[in-house]
Amino acid sequence: MLAAGLAIADEKGLDAVTMGAVAARLGVTPMALYRHVANKADLMDGIVELLLTEFPPPPAGPWTDRLSGLADAIRASARRHPSVFPLLLQRPATTPRARQARHGVYAALEEAGIDTARLAQTERLISTAVLGFAVSEAAGRFRSHSRRQLDDDFARLLELLGRFIESESTRPGTDRPVPARPSSP
Repeated sequence: MLAAGLAIADEKGLDAVTMGAVAARLGVTPMALYRHVANKADLMDGIVELLLTEFPPPPAGPWTDRLSGLADAIRASARRHPSVFPLLLQRPATTPRARQARHGVYAALEEAGIDTARLAQTERLISTAVLGFAVSEAAGRFRSHSRRQLDDDFARLLELLGRFIESESTRPGTDRPVPARPSSP
């Protein structure tokens, strides 16, 4: 059912995702869907879950590799689902499986030395930056730029986010901001 909703959104946009449209795609009555979801909001939460879980979690390794791997996977997902992906900026991750992605980020941030009291805020800032870039790219905001330029921009964003994380770390020796690179002339 969720896959049918995602397919409709990919083909016709988010506004086309209705209980009736999903039921028609599946060849059932709309009432049959209510055995699985309470309403359209639940259906949308399920689509958020699909977007956040369509890629495997990053393999074990340093926190920097796990976060950059997740960011790359998010960007790739946005390219596959350009008309659907903005949903991640509109709806929070509410299902248990969707929240697993956020908990993976929390674990990496804890490993990086982020204080537990600041985990949620740090995750929100990082996620918003990565999702914002991915949505902007998928929606065509950067269409006048080459793929190489976008890849370079995304790498720079990840570098800046890494510096931000390091500057927020409470670990000895990493509790001061990393100096910024001098800007090019």
